[in-house]
Amino acid sequence: MTSVRTAPPAGEDETDPRLRRLAIVVVLGAIMTVLDTTIVNVAVTTLGTDFGTSLSTIQWVVTGYTLALAMAIPLSGWSVQRFGARTMWLVSLGLFISGSVLCGLAWSLPALIAFRVLQGLGGGMLMPVGQMMLVREAGPGRIGRAMSIVSVPAMLAPVLGPLLGGVIIDGLSWRWMFFVNVPFCAVALVSALRMVPRDTERSRDARLDVRGMVLLSPGLAALVYGLSEAGNGAGFAGARFLTGVITGGILVTAFVVHAFRRGDGALIDLRQLSTRAFTAATGGLFLYSAAMFGVMILIPLFAGIVRGEPALDAGWLLAPMGAGAMATMAVSGRLADRFGGRWFVVGGVLCVLAGSLALTTLAPGTGRSVIMGTMFVVGLGHGLIAPCLMAMMYQGMPREAVPAATTGANILVRVGSSFGTAATAVVLQIAIRGEIPGASGNLDEASARHTGATPALLANAFSETFWWVAAVLVIALIPIFAVPRKSKGAPDHHPVLTKTRR
Repeated sequence: MTSVRTAPPAGEDETDPRLRRLAIVVVLGAIMTVLDTTIVNVAVTTLGTDFGTSLSTIQWVVTGYTLALAMAIPLSGWSVQRFGARTMWLVSLGLFISGSVLCGLAWSLPALIAFRVLQGLGGGMLMPVGQMMLVREAGPGRIGRAMSIVSVPAMLAPVLGPLLGGVIIDGLSWRWMFFVNVPFCAVALVSALRMVPRDTERSRDARLDVRGMVLLSPGLAALVYGLSEAGNGAGFAGARFLTGVITGGILVTAFVVHAFRRGDGALIDLRQLSTRAFTAATGGLFLYSAAMFGVMILIPLFAGIVRGEPALDAGWLLAPMGAGAMATMAVSGRLADRFGGRWFVVGGVLCVLAGSLALTTLAPGTGRSVIMGTMFVVGLGHGLIAPCLMAMMYQGMPREAVPAATTGANILVRVGSSFGTAATAVVLQIAIRGEIPGASGNLDEASARHTGATPALLANAFSETFWWVAAVLVIALIPIFAVPRKSKGAPDHHPVLTKTRR
């Protein structure tokens, strides 16, 4: 029989070997799945040429993966309860590896899109399942450190994806963008078999909420699709944007009503997530994700459209952001566990805000060192925000609510990042039309307009858009301040959340 632990044993404030081994497994498996959301972006033109089709059609190689990710995330909580976290981690990793191999062998565009969907179904569950495993193993006294580990793949993907994709496209076949996943994920698979303990927390009686799945998974896919269409040039008045968002909004709303009525039998038990800490922290995470993804698409676009730099050179501008984030992530989780995360998150937001305000002054001739230095500052702030906010959402949460909380948070981050990407692109298009009368706002058209005055006018449009990003960051502070403070002298471990290991 398993007994409840009410006090941490000596030395548990440190990251023990078991947690470190689990962390290695999670990072190895998750990093390639997150990289695949960005690595293919730089190959869209090459794929269109090889398959002899239009860019709008080849874009489904990216869109199919993104939609499959969104549809798979809601199933992660139930699948862990039914089959166990280790089992689902291995199954998801196997799906992702199989999809990667098949993508590399794809003989036609429909086959490539289908295999990308298979990849996405596996990749969509890997991050939330890995996060659940780490949270359960860490216990509330070390959640900040666990979330620092989880944040590593999410931080490195937008930075390394375009760089790795550019290197592969320049020197190898596009097929290696998928084959490169195999050795990394194979190591993760072997490591999981050896290092991750067998499942002990699972319920054979856990039934799949079919109605909830039919409402939520397609609803999220429709929302993400509609937002991606807005970001791809359709704008907020486009028919596909409106169809996707309205359909998705109706389905997700219907799921919320269904979930509150069904309670603990729902695909995601929303009643377990009604704590002030979870609501406020995930609200801040949603808004912050929107702003941060806005920054990460604006910098490469600025380099390509205003300065005419190739994709690989533009991608290098983001690299210092990853370096800055890694520097603060190394300590932010530990500090959040000890002192609470609110003020570290506030400090991080102010740091990112300062960087965003500096970016409002960008001009065509701004030195690369200035941009890269600013992105390093943004990265320092990001490394404080992401782990602390994710740790704060679990504050005071019972152990049985961890799957629902993790699934819900991953859904909000996915939708928030899609919203931020779409809104930023639309705001930029509007700003371009304002600066260049008669311009359609189409980014491809804008990149070709390099007359004498056009670069400066385009730079002004980017400055206006960075002001929008800064405004969203300020708004994000409202829910962040609403997160309850960590009580002084409160025990690190909630007796309901952590159980003794035998």
